[in-house]
Amino acid sequence: MHQALRLRLDTAALISNWRWLQQAAGVTAGAAVKADGYGLGARDVARLLGEAGCRDFFVSSWAEAEALGPLPRGAALSVLHGVGPGDLEAALVNSARPILSTPTQVARWKEAAPGRPCDVMVDTGMNRLGVRADELHLLGGLQIETLMSHLACADEDSAMNNVQRDRFAAVAAAVDAKRYSLANSAGTCLGREFAFDLVRPGLALYGGVPREEAEGHIAQVAFPEAEVLQRRTIKAGESCGYGATWRAANDIEAAIVNIGYADGYLRCFAGRGAASVGDKALPLIGRVSMDLVALDASAAPELAEGEWVTMDYALPEAAEASGLAQYELLTGLSQRFERIWV
Repeated sequence: MHQALRLRLDTAALISNWRWLQQAAGVTAGAAVKADGYGLGARDVARLLGEAGCRDFFVSSWAEAEALGPLPRGAALSVLHGVGPGDLEAALVNSARPILSTPTQVARWKEAAPGRPCDVMVDTGMNRLGVRADELHLLGGLQIETLMSHLACADEDSAMNNVQRDRFAAVAAAVDAKRYSLANSAGTCLGREFAFDLVRPGLALYGGVPREEAEGHIAQVAFPEAEVLQRRTIKAGESCGYGATWRAANDIEAAIVNIGYADGYLRCFAGRGAASVGDKALPLIGRVSMDLVALDASAAPELAEGEWVTMDYALPEAAEASGLAQYELLTGLSQRFERIWV
């Protein structure tokens, strides 16, 4: 069936981003593939990065672990939300490791799977998931593969970063594990002293630029493309779109394209968004509708119904234009996009 909306995904950019992050860290780089690979398709992401050499993957839940399916040979999967009371059945039949983050989870795993490897999350100041420093004695008897924590302010030049690094170094000295991991995408950019044994990038794999150190090294991966449904002339003085908020100063050629807020291209792009065809810019005019936007296509007189435009969606620039976080821009893209890796 023909789909008038597609997400073109750049395989080379994904792999290049992972390789740069690993080089920048100076240690092994894993890959966060939660939220269906940040909206790009976790199975394809894991397969492509696995072929490139990635061996450590992270999802949020056991449902995501099951949906991911078989991993590349030699790869391991960790489940960030640990093992709750309703997760044991799934956890015991899945080869993935739970990342334990509460005393109750620790006790549950010791009882249900004694001697089976796990990961552990320790809180060093974010106060989200994680065993507290005064609970570390409860970890005795666990076979910990990776002991980890998570930085709260890595995308900023915050004193909190060094505080958390030092706290985690103290924890690592006190708790026996095969590996230690602190840094996400932004943390990887902070320097080798934040990398420990393993970094766990997410956003930067998919084209997000978490800090200025990554600028020029991280390539755009996701390119939303929409089909032109209609080309029309809007006469001078006429309005376009809901609310008649935009009026033509002169006669213009408009392209109505098959994308809108139901697809994750949100209303905040009104007056700020744009698309392109080749090297020609097509500014968005009027409001974003549920399934449609209008573009000023005056610069592209050859653009016709049935042809395609590429929405401007480089994550740093799109975030600045929309006011949305780079994470939101990716994970908000709907399943109506046909995802095509090229």
